[in-house]
Amino acid sequence: MSGFALDWLKLRERYDCAARDPGLTRRFAAALPARPRLVDLGAGAGANLRYLAPRLGDGQRWLLVDSDERLLAAALEGPAPPGAVDVEARRLDLARDLGRLDLAACDGIVANALLDLVSAEWLTALVAKAAAAPRPLLLTLTVDGRSVWQPLAAEDALVAAAFARHQRTDKGFGPALGAAALPFLAEHLAASGYDVASARSDWRLGAGDEAILAPLVATIAEAARLAAPEEAVPIAAWAARRHAEATAGRLALVLGHLDLLGVPR
Repeated sequence: MSGFALDWLKLRERYDCAARDPGLTRRFAAALPARPRLVDLGAGAGANLRYLAPRLGDGQRWLLVDSDERLLAAALEGPAPPGAVDVEARRLDLARDLGRLDLAACDGIVANALLDLVSAEWLTALVAKAAAAPRPLLLTLTVDGRSVWQPLAAEDALVAAAFARHQRTDKGFGPALGAAALPFLAEHLAASGYDVASARSDWRLGAGDEAILAPLVATIAEAARLAAPEEAVPIAAWAARRHAEATAGRLALVLGHLDLLGVPR
């Protein structure tokens, strides 16, 4: 799996924080023992740590796992979370080496903006490892396929369909599940002895959010073009219109995400 740009991760962090469901976070905290040990899969630059650590009590120990050494270094060099929190980083290619992680050595498993990138095979392996020594999981900000743009554009449906097709391409873990990831995981966790709950964690962007809307439009348009090169002309027209609207402060977007909590029965 290739790493994400550090600038993009920093840019999206405050939107992720605003979108996350606080109720699931509280229920995850209640399912943990005192002084919990957490493993963060695909930890990136540490956004999950910074959000969760102030909400999970004292004496936490974190293992940040990612394949990108540069992002892990940024996580360790960034602002320390409040309280007594011990943080360790481990470079590991989760796509190939999930089996090398000892999830039984932790008390809780977390991941942020990861599930829609992985395959059914990989998620099945994760559920098997988690259920072997049952631990609660909190898996947040999974894209669920919903996108509502304002104002509407004639090309919205075409772009959305092409983008969804691109989401299901291989991101390093095998054919990605994209928007089907969270329902797939919920079903398999429930079958493996977990109580499962989910909640919406949508990004809500509008006037004042041009700094993230512009790269988001560019990313969606490029992914759509790669998935549907025969539609390059209308996709380019859509992107040009959306960039102009964003620059003028007239573009709004609700981008659908879901958070999932799994607690062993």
